Amino acid sequence: MDLPGALEALRRRLDGELFPLAIGRAEEDRRLLREMTGQLDDYLLPRLRAIDAPLLAVVGGSTGAGKSTLVNSLVGADVAEPGVLRPTTLVPTLVASQADHDWFMGPNVLSGLSRAGGPAQGSGGAAGALRVVTSGALGAGLALLDAPDIDSVVTANRELAAQLLAAADLWLFVTTAARYADEVPWSFLRLARERSTALAVVLDRVPPEAAEPVTRDLERLLVANGLDGTRLFTVPEAALPSEKARLPAPLVEPIAAWLAGLADDAAERARVVRQTLSGALDSLAARVPELAEAVRRQQTGFDGLRSIVSGAYAGAMADFDEGMRDGSLLRGEVLARWQDFIGTGDLMRSLESRVGWLRDRLVSFFTGRVPAAELRDALESGVEALIRGAADAAAERALDGWSAAPGGPGIIERVGAVEAARLGRASPDLGKRAEAAVRGWQEFVMDLVRQEGGERRTTARLASFGVNGAGLLLMLAVFASTGGLTGLEVGIAGGTSVLSQKLLEAIFGDQAVRTLTVRAREDLRERVRALMDEEAARYTALLEPIEPPPGAADALLEAARAVRTHRTELPDAPGTSRPDVSGASRPDVSGGGE
Repeated sequence: MDLPGALEALRRRLDGELFPLAIGRAEEDRRLLREMTGQLDDYLLPRLRAIDAPLLAVVGGSTGAGKSTLVNSLVGADVAEPGVLRPTTLVPTLVASQADHDWFMGPNVLSGLSRAGGPAQGSGGAAGALRVVTSGALGAGLALLDAPDIDSVVTANRELAAQLLAAADLWLFVTTAARYADEVPWSFLRLARERSTALAVVLDRVPPEAAEPVTRDLERLLVANGLDGTRLFTVPEAALPSEKARLPAPLVEPIAAWLAGLADDAAERARVVRQTLSGALDSLAARVPELAEAVRRQQTGFDGLRSIVSGAYAGAMADFDEGMRDGSLLRGEVLARWQDFIGTGDLMRSLESRVGWLRDRLVSFFTGRVPAAELRDALESGVEALIRGAADAAAERALDGWSAAPGGPGIIERVGAVEAARLGRASPDLGKRAEAAVRGWQEFVMDLVRQEGGERRTTARLASFGVNGAGLLLMLAVFASTGGLTGLEVGIAGGTSVLSQKLLEAIFGDQAVRTLTVRAREDLRERVRALMDEEAARYTALLEPIEPPPGAADALLEAARAVRTHRTELPDAPGTSRPDVSGASRPDVSGGGE
């Protein structure tokens, strides 16, 4: 792998939405991601692929600083559109020599912007376009780009200005005598310092009487902000006949001569390119770990949301288990079916002394007096109701948890109010799925009885009751408890459970009954757990499409290490020697004032 390959690998790691959750500093993290991908796409990768390509100098600055007027004055033609209305520059204008025109019209630089030609259009023109014009005043090897205001009231303009500055080999930063101490320009100048971007500053519209003190104070601020040695040009204030008029040539001659010297000197251009490239690469060392840490915060948010769902549906299983233990399933319809057979008093009076008589009655019950299907249906309905209740409670807990968790409200808002309301209760088709699951469980219980009844001595006993009868007794034994019932219900339900247990033991033996009951209970729990997993998946399915890939943070750090490993492989421009790129000093674009 070489340096371009390492950068391309890093760029691939930045694809997709790494910060979908509104947690922590998510907006700032997204901005950092946009900046980094933009610098890779618009500057680092294109420049490394064509190290000897023309130098791009971006003219940037605050509203009303006179950027467009300066560009027009430097090239001696009305290529940009100055004016009194703000914002003025919406479609940036790139001015190149005829020799470099085709290079900038292609996708080599700022490939995300479409290309346009023709006259300046001021605040018109298509958004997302780059207007490319030619000028004989510029020598081959250097282009000027008039950028939108860095402090524009239009957000898209500010973002485009930052994108263009990140794509530049050289910043020609314009400020004025009235606004040179504003914070917004200095935030960009400090960014240039942090990235070691080649930089020159133009102090524009300087009244003659203020030239010395304002220039001296600006030099002081440059030193205070770590930009000492930055080349500084001063342009005196001039009375122009209109806002669209150009500055007198003598006022911009020092800047024009300096730019012409850059265009003529391949070695100097190479030093500018290497300085800015080196600074951009070094800035990745600080910014990628910051981005990786932000990705970890996102992953923590996703883990938290998943944990809420997991806890809610673990609670659903706990609710279901409690429903199996507390005897509630032996209420209602199940009790009614037993009452049809034995009556509440007969059962309790006869349980100990007349088990034989009750067994005969039970045989009659299962062989025709009261259809066994009624008891089976009653159990099925009871289990289904228990499942639905547990699922409804879990869905409500999950939705409430997400509503209060970092990142959760944004997910809920994204799905919309209608879908969020559906998430707060069990799926509409849960009833059908629960019905199928319970019937599957009942068939499993019947199969258990058949398998256990295959032994010879057991077969005869089983024949007295039939597989259906013994299977229903085993189903009742799964819910053999009296917790949660009161008064008369305790007697009936408790008697039902005890009788079921005794009759099963008479058929299979006590150890076999314990084993069968455990197997039947666990099979039912597994079927219910599968249903709850399906219900929980409604929530986790919302996370999966937007979650960063597993290990995304570590992959970013690994990609950054690869870039550092190949950091020294910067190519030389043809015909130039390798200068010192340690960052300890700036090339000749910085130097004494004018």
